[in-house]
Amino acid sequence: MSVKYNKILVAVDGSSEAKRAFKKASLLAKDHHAKLFLTHIVDTRSFASIEHYDQTVLSEAEKYAKDMLEDFKKEAISNGVTDVTIVLDYGSPKVKIAKDVASKYEVDLIVTGATGLNAVERFLIGSVSEHITRHAKCDVLIVRTDSQ
Repeated sequence: MSVKYNKILVAVDGSSEAKRAFKKASLLAKDHHAKLFLTHIVDTRSFASIEHYDQTVLSEAEKYAKDMLEDFKKEAISNGVTDVTIVLDYGSPKVKIAKDVASKYEVDLIVTGATGLNAVERFLIGSVSEHITRHAKCDVLIVRTDSQ
């Protein structure tokens, strides 16, 4: 049985787990001649806890995200991926990745890093990767290692 992925989505946030996921997603995109979607979701839920909402906080988060996505795009292209699209969105990363972004771009594989949350946090709020695995309508690859 042969499997071919045409549209691969990887979410990046600057963490080491996300970097490992990006590397594997790039390799898969190159091997499958697939379109690679690099996404970052600005978690607007965290802004709700700021008593006096400051527009500069959002602006800084956007700038960080745009710069990071551009860097990842350059790296993917230098690694031989020919079709890379950047997707910057806002909201809950769990929901946006699994449902909105994956559906909008009709991806057939989501690549995500394993979470670093501790057991108590996973019990209370659940991990992003767990949510994606449960709710995505396509295949999901959870990356735990650097091996290729």
